[in-house]
Amino acid sequence: MALPRTRSLDLTVIGGFHPPQSGPPHYESIPGHMPSQNRGIEQHRSDTWGPNNGVPWVPSIGPPPNMGPQPFEYQPPSGPLHMPPSQTQYFDLQAESPSGEEEVQLNFKYSQCTARKKALLIGINYTGSRWELDGAQNDARNIKKFLERKSYLDSRSSFIWYKPDDFVMLTDDPSRRPDEQPTRANIIKAMNWLVYHAEPDDSLFLHFSGHGGLTPDIDGDEPGGFDQVIFPVDIDLFPTRVEGQIVDDEMHDILVKPLPAGCRLTAIFDCCHSGSLLDLPYVYSTEGKVKEPKVPKLPHLASRQQLAQEFSRQTKSSPADVIMWSSCKDSQSAADTQIQGEATGAMSWAFMKALRENPMQSYQELLINIRKMLKSQYSQRPQLSSSHPMDTSILFIA
Repeated sequence: MALPRTRSLDLTVIGGFHPPQSGPPHYESIPGHMPSQNRGIEQHRSDTWGPNNGVPWVPSIGPPPNMGPQPFEYQPPSGPLHMPPSQTQYFDLQAESPSGEEEVQLNFKYSQCTARKKALLIGINYTGSRWELDGAQNDARNIKKFLERKSYLDSRSSFIWYKPDDFVMLTDDPSRRPDEQPTRANIIKAMNWLVYHAEPDDSLFLHFSGHGGLTPDIDGDEPGGFDQVIFPVDIDLFPTRVEGQIVDDEMHDILVKPLPAGCRLTAIFDCCHSGSLLDLPYVYSTEGKVKEPKVPKLPHLASRQQLAQEFSRQTKSSPADVIMWSSCKDSQSAADTQIQGEATGAMSWAFMKALRENPMQSYQELLINIRKMLKSQYSQRPQLSSSHPMDTSILFIA
């Protein structure tokens, strides 16, 4: 196994970019896969920039938190493996308001993943740049093969699988058309395609492999003072580099907010500083325990429904079934490496390997096994988060 690089970068000039053009993407299955560099950047943003609503953001000040590695503890899940329940789930939370402590009831619904399938796969090697990666394109190709060939659930499963026309793939492979290049415009367009007309029991899948980074938070929703970002291939062609990056708040607005209850989005981010890239409020340990979202102070509102809506707005919880696997904590780097002679992201490799070895795993088991596979060679600690409080002993499906 070669020494890994990290998926972090210095922002200079990125090569391999072709301007976008109209036309439908085509799909192809390409073999290959495995890790070799560093997938992230710590970027202190001095410019102001806002999402599509045009509201400028003011940068905050302060270094990223130094969280340091924590010891890995293997804790097997308790209870039998079971499918997610089909009924609406309810939970109560306490929140402060001017009239005193209020009880807020929220609800969500697990997806059964039996309806429509759609997958967006993004792999960026930043070909020709000084922070070029080796394995990101391979990651996208191999995840496509992995999902398309029904390779991680076996004959015990009756789930519907991904077909070739369920995929959109964006990579900076020079042989791909301009509208298939992972430019900022193409990535945003493809993310909107992914969630368009989403319905209950749909299964949407997003995989990003490339560089990630940090930028000062200006709206106060990040405890560490930094937003997480991903970098498209054309980031250096913008007037300012911060205009080219894609911030976690924008991705949450595009990918999470529009989803109805009971619709699944499974997202995998194989890049540095990716722990909270979708701003999901519930983060899980290998013990299956969740750290509750910070309880906000709510204004005095007329109804419990309004309180619930305001709570969801402030904590970014959702009635949809959104699950994110990230390659590391927000403070960590992710490895781009070589495994068995092939370039790959360490997280992408471990995710597929764990499910090939045991197709029927709970979320807790899968998190434990992914971390166990990476522990001896890499310092990164993959993270599991969700848009709602989740029973981590249920079967992972996608």
